[in-house]
Amino acid sequence: MRLRFVLVTLVAALGVVAAACEPPPPPPPPPAQPPALNVETYVAGRSIPWDLAFTPDGTLLFTERAAAEIRVVRPDRSVDELAGGAVDLVAVFEGGMMGLAVDPAFGANRRVYACFLSSLPGGGVLDVRVARFTVDAGYTTLANRADIVTGMPVNSTGSAGRHAGCRLRFGPDGYLWVGTGDAATGANPQSLASLGGKVLRVDTNGATAPGNASGGDPRVYTYGHRNVQGLAFRPGSGTPYSVEQGTGCDDEVNRLVAGGNYGWDPGPGYDESTPMTDLTKFPGAVRPAWASGCPTDATSGAAFLSGSQWGDWDGALVVAALKASKLHFMKLSEGGDAVVEDTVTLTDHGRLRSAVQGPDGALYVTTSNGGNDEILRVTRS
Repeated sequence: MRLRFVLVTLVAALGVVAAACEPPPPPPPPPAQPPALNVETYVAGRSIPWDLAFTPDGTLLFTERAAAEIRVVRPDRSVDELAGGAVDLVAVFEGGMMGLAVDPAFGANRRVYACFLSSLPGGGVLDVRVARFTVDAGYTTLANRADIVTGMPVNSTGSAGRHAGCRLRFGPDGYLWVGTGDAATGANPQSLASLGGKVLRVDTNGATAPGNASGGDPRVYTYGHRNVQGLAFRPGSGTPYSVEQGTGCDDEVNRLVAGGNYGWDPGPGYDESTPMTDLTKFPGAVRPAWASGCPTDATSGAAFLSGSQWGDWDGALVVAALKASKLHFMKLSEGGDAVVEDTVTLTDHGRLRSAVQGPDGALYVTTSNGGNDEILRVTRS
């Protein structure tokens, strides 16, 4: 019996020693480090540059929220305006001249598209609309205006311009995608008859693109959004993503699926304590790939990075933030339904609104501070 006791004690002691000799578990991975960046002022002295777009010859066009004319940056970085813009522009609160896109066939048709808050001729009624223009060869004039999407809603209770959207991007499918705001009106996001709180997908004449599958207005691709401020398409797969602004909590990055409901439903009234993705009301709502938590950053424009010049950030999603004054660098999971790394940089230029990768591979970012704003050119060190 005594021998057995000694053996058990010895085995237990050896087990303790062995456990003590085992290597400790690996430490958790360190927080993601932002890339080292070179940042230069590409254009200065602007007032709330809202969106950017490059033509095939590398010419940079941009909008400013209170300006009816689209701007062009000359090779010497001077800025001119293209005469003949949106004479019915209304710039109030968050509304004005907003999203900008260049036709994929620009080399042949010289077409550009702008989204803006408009006062209809005669009645002074407001809406948000998308207009198509042609640009002359010298980049001096806009002509042949055609309003291809009209009737996107505007708040009618004294907050005109609130949650006006409106981001434009052409997808790799050749269709024009339009991110809209809910006009701070509770019924709009879930109403498939309203264009508010939606992502639309149309052709270059504003007609329905095939495959939208929303079950309501056929131009609607997704619904249940609050205020879509960013649209971007993942390199390789072409998967569409939206960036939208939350209430006090939960800005979102959403992977878009045809007919998807993204769960924002603040009615009756406009209850901003409602969850951004209300899974109680809508168990089948599409969950976000990323949410900010509390407080929000006021996320805005977004772009995917592409090219070896970005090193291990090639393929990352870049998201500009207004209130938080920073630039997110996000890596997505292989399936694209989750952000697996998120780090921030560019925190010393104030509010950031738009991010677009140029044909030179650099990232162009606009500030939105309301005075002496800049277009920044950002490269990796």
